[in-house]
Amino acid sequence: MDIVIGYESALAYWRSVGLGFLHDSKARRRATLRAQKALAVEEKPQLEGGNFRPAGCGLPVHTLVGKDVLRTRTKSVTSSVWATLPERSIIDAGMGFLMSSPEFCFLQMATRLSLAKLIQLCFELCGTYAVVDDGSSRERSAPLTSVTKLRAFVQASSNAPGRTKALRALYYCMDGSASPMETVLTMLLCLPYGLGGYGIERPQLNYQVDVPSSMRSVTDRAYCKADLCWPEAKLCVEYDSKKYHLDPERQESDSRRRNTLVVLGFTMMVVSRGQIADGGAFNRLAKQIAIQTGKRLRYRDPGFTRKHLALRDELLETLHEAE
Repeated sequence: MDIVIGYESALAYWRSVGLGFLHDSKARRRATLRAQKALAVEEKPQLEGGNFRPAGCGLPVHTLVGKDVLRTRTKSVTSSVWATLPERSIIDAGMGFLMSSPEFCFLQMATRLSLAKLIQLCFELCGTYAVVDDGSSRERSAPLTSVTKLRAFVQASSNAPGRTKALRALYYCMDGSASPMETVLTMLLCLPYGLGGYGIERPQLNYQVDVPSSMRSVTDRAYCKADLCWPEAKLCVEYDSKKYHLDPERQESDSRRRNTLVVLGFTMMVVSRGQIADGGAFNRLAKQIAIQTGKRLRYRDPGFTRKHLALRDELLETLHEAE
């Protein structure tokens, strides 16, 4: 019996596996047809062989069923009803497990998460990192999906639960974040006042700045990457991660890269987790960035500060200090 997996279990799976498990459009179409047949079976899903399950999936495994009477809640399996599957929404994970795609998982999680957490998840799925169980992260070679792909999938899923919230979250999401703290920093700076952000113009994430051939003699590289970059304002903002503090080679490379950006005329600002966690320090940082980018801040206190601190605490609550 095929088992269709979704929600938190699908998210845990995609945080555990590599890009090779995404499969192409034809394979997704075949897997979705299999999954639709599995949802039509008049039998409650259950795990076999000592609760054997896909990579990353803890217990209970969250499954999808076609009817309310087939829902189950045991130590091994819990389920939700999803009678009609969106096109190409399922991927064959092998061994009889049919996995919700990253796009379908995002739509499902819109019914579980707050708007801020959903935006944060969107950045992760469209970025080059994955959050793991202890709140730390691991690097990905490429994103699982993109804002464009997510939006197309959600828009095509008419009348699906969570669709309205998912589309709203996508309005604020960006491609290219390389770490959870880059995501937090971007959200705190750029979300609108009503959501607790400072409403600053969105930067380019991990933006490539090419070194002109005329400057190659004074640099050691052909280009530089900047965490958050406002190219027109010639401003780069970098998150100073503790993850690399003990790596002298990485520190040396970062130092040379930042020096190169300064030579190219960019203003460099470096942000620590301490600055993000300190309300007063972050407020000063936001004002400095606003000046550099030509943004006039017009928030009203004390209401805005309460919203901002609530947003900060929500975004940081599950992230490990080592980031």
